[in-house]
Amino acid sequence: MAEIQLRSISKRWGSFVGVHKFDLTIADREFLVLLGPSGCGKTTTMRMIAGLEDVTDGEIAIDGRVVNDLEPKDRDVAMVFQSYALYPNMNVYENIRFPLKVRGVDTSTHEEKVQRAARMVELTDFLHRKPAELSGGQRQRVALARAIVREPNVFLMDEPLSNLDAKLRVSTRAQIKNLSHELAVTTIYVTHDQIEAMTLADRVVVMKQGRVQQVGSPTEIYDNPANTFVASFIGSPAMNLIDGDMAAGRFTAPSTDIGGLDVPDGPVTLGFRAEDATLAADGAGDITAPIYTLELLGDATMITVRIADALVSVKADKNFRAEIGTPVGISVPPEICHLFDRQSGERLGETPPQTAMPGMAG
Repeated sequence: MAEIQLRSISKRWGSFVGVHKFDLTIADREFLVLLGPSGCGKTTTMRMIAGLEDVTDGEIAIDGRVVNDLEPKDRDVAMVFQSYALYPNMNVYENIRFPLKVRGVDTSTHEEKVQRAARMVELTDFLHRKPAELSGGQRQRVALARAIVREPNVFLMDEPLSNLDAKLRVSTRAQIKNLSHELAVTTIYVTHDQIEAMTLADRVVVMKQGRVQQVGSPTEIYDNPANTFVASFIGSPAMNLIDGDMAAGRFTAPSTDIGGLDVPDGPVTLGFRAEDATLAADGAGDITAPIYTLELLGDATMITVRIADALVSVKADKNFRAEIGTPVGISVPPEICHLFDRQSGERLGETPPQTAMPGMAG
């Protein structure tokens, strides 16, 4: 079992706060993703768990044992970095085997362990090659195998796919997802890519400027963002956000008039997903504006209009065609709308769920 408890951990350098009072229990075998933009504290959090950064305040416990003062080698965690960190003079076999040699594992078991790890990442035909002879995706798989061979209690992965091209990211992401199911090991994965977070995670922690914004399953965070930051960070495209005013159940903004909403009067930000809205058949919708841009996606056509300073997108049929500047109407039913306080950005109405204990990976 490898349950991890982060008990109000903080990291400061002088007056700069890298992570602020991070509280979370990560369940045994859970696949947790730390998601956020550069500088949000996600990698610092992972490095504190690994023991590569000291904790300023709070405690980290693995299997109930506080590990703040333990060296990284004594925490039984394996880390996969953004850079592959392979030894160029060793072939793939020796790179994978290296952790076993360092830890003094019985040499009679090395062959079986290395071969097993290599099979899991489909590298058995490349064991004799040097890293320079491998593609970027193959090198990242060597790094994964080197972590797997240790059979740790916890996997820590710091943006492992960011150096790969788009096609390799998709295939390697699928491989990591399958590995998490096979290995059933507690995994913490850092990324700024919300697609990676949505496809891999049991739970996602969205961070901004060292603070946790929301914790939940990918579906919860997508369907019920806690604030405008989460709404604008999750989704491709991000949630449409329009500043306007509520009065007697109606939201009004330039070119926008949506009724049937139930929040107090005053300035608000209204949000909705592109795939939830539709083009109005008669051209007269809740939003009426000329087409700003039109993008063919293959399975759909993305239409974007400009509402004051906001760009607002809606998905149309893949066969929809029109010229830029053509007026269109967009239907936005009240049930698809999300409302946020315009000043704080916090969600209005129901509080989004926070998943306390997830299902297991896979």
